[in-house]
Amino acid sequence: MAATLRHLALTGLGLQHVGASLGDKGRAAVVIDTGAASRGSGSQGENKEKSIRRWFVEQDLVESVILLPDNLFYNTTAPGMIILLNRAKRTPRQLLLINASGEYRKGRPKNELTQEGIQKVIACFRGWKDHEGLCRVVGIPEITAADYNLSPARFVRSNAKEETGDIQAILDDLATLKKDSAVLDANLAGAFARLGYRWGL
Repeated sequence: MAATLRHLALTGLGLQHVGASLGDKGRAAVVIDTGAASRGSGSQGENKEKSIRRWFVEQDLVESVILLPDNLFYNTTAPGMIILLNRAKRTPRQLLLINASGEYRKGRPKNELTQEGIQKVIACFRGWKDHEGLCRVVGIPEITAADYNLSPARFVRSNAKEETGDIQAILDDLATLKKDSAVLDANLAGAFARLGYRWGL
């Protein structure tokens, strides 16, 4: 699923299709990878993804962008984003950018978005006002000046403390991963040997 979402974000077809499907008062929420919100911004010349973002911004269809924490989705440890589209925005010419990257509980194998974090995001959206370290209302001229970069991290610096983790726990995790990797390599070597191939790195 993550690969599919990334492909759609890269081509822009997914977001364009959703936007074209909205009625006069239509709303939609689309999960995109973080690069899709910023790729091409600040570079010279045209970029397909930047051009798509520009169109959505200039048509005033983007209501909010929410940056999620790392390691929530299977098949990728990268953070994702939710882009909210609305053809009948309550605050025209404005976007609400929410940086919820620090609102998670550490988990294995995946992190979890906390209920407190979810409530903070909801409160931001309903309140529609700046909240230091979490959200900010940004006008279209500022988005244009940022070369159509829609990444909340550019406009809202998270107050969450950087988690360095327990060193021994990290070393234990690395040892486990190394052991699991050795088992997988052995299984692959056996499978390829049965097919008449040699497996080696």
